[in-house]
Amino acid sequence: MDQVLAILLAGGAGERLYPLTRHTAKPAVRFGGIYRIIDFTLSNCVNSDVRRIFILTQYKALELTRHLREGWDIFSGELGEFIEVIPPMKRIHDDWYLGTADAVYQNIESIIDEKPDQTLILSGDHIYKMNYQEMLDWHRKNKADVTIATLQISPDQADRFGVAQIDPDYRIRGFEEKPKHGSPARSIFNPEMISASMGVYVFETPVLLDALRRDAENPHSEHDFGKDVLPYCIQKHRVIAYDFRDLNDKTARYWRDVGTIDSYYEANMDLVSVTPEFNLYDQKWPIRTHLVQQPPAKFVFAQEGRRMGVALDSIVCNGCIVSGGRVVRSILSPGVRINSYCEVESSILMSNVKVGRYSRIRRAIIDSNAEIPENSVIGYDLDQDRANGYTVTESGIVVVPSQASAVTV
Repeated sequence: MDQVLAILLAGGAGERLYPLTRHTAKPAVRFGGIYRIIDFTLSNCVNSDVRRIFILTQYKALELTRHLREGWDIFSGELGEFIEVIPPMKRIHDDWYLGTADAVYQNIESIIDEKPDQTLILSGDHIYKMNYQEMLDWHRKNKADVTIATLQISPDQADRFGVAQIDPDYRIRGFEEKPKHGSPARSIFNPEMISASMGVYVFETPVLLDALRRDAENPHSEHDFGKDVLPYCIQKHRVIAYDFRDLNDKTARYWRDVGTIDSYYEANMDLVSVTPEFNLYDQKWPIRTHLVQQPPAKFVFAQEGRRMGVALDSIVCNGCIVSGGRVVRSILSPGVRINSYCEVESSILMSNVKVGRYSRIRRAIIDSNAEIPENSVIGYDLDQDRANGYTVTESGIVVVPSQASAVTV
């Protein structure tokens, strides 16, 4: 894959994930206990043998940059492999990244220096398994200028995605970003579904460079791939669709945009179900991450009654101690401490959270390093949770930021 350069967009502020993104970039938010969101796209790259990668960062990128340095320094420079983290350097103009297309445009000189035949544009905030080499083979087989990876979705979800209109020869003749009305075109791959963009694109590099330059010169552009660059390319170039082939080995195709608190929570909770939709345990398509050295998880006290250290239907990471508390359908990230007589249910506890005795937590996300005092109650009285300064979503998920105090009874 020497002729391919991957550009991974990882600079978004992640406002809809606030307060989890209060101190860090969205791609660096923890997922599934030990992982960061960006690990899934990077694992796809490595497993697809795509080993020349630019990562464009911007918003609160220190934690993300450290994670990449400590966990993803696995490439050989002598073989021409690299992960290059590129913050905004204002080489083209004096603004920060103005949109996804502008982020790539500001690094146009770096793309030219690498001389790739094809450029793969990826997002750092989606959860899925995909072999990019298969998409590249499809792109070359169909002699495309641009290929857009598409996902089959139900027509009633059209207003959440960019929807493609596809001819029988797979050429995309129309593209509408989040249509609000009308009947979206049915998919050529499945007439009961529609084909939505996954935010994964393959460009012939000269086509990409030309489109970026034209977009930069347009004073009315929002400098976004979905809204500006792709509609232009559909008019001027051969743009085809690639139907997403899921490598998750499940009946349903799995692709998740975990851009909101509710979608993030649901995707995490799916991991603790008896038969999760997303398979973390597939050795044929491993998910890499940076693992901090921690002792094994420990469960202490096995007395009859309430004081029993136990976790059921849960993910418990290294460094965790469940000391006389009960954990059910939850995710405990590295270094979590659950003290005696606690009850934690259907919750996500980020790294190094400490939960004091007699606390009860339900349907909550506790951010890293938070210390929950004894006798705290979270997730049982949503009005009180709001009054205490916590974020409460429409579906009733409570988010407790780091360094927060909890209401006690």
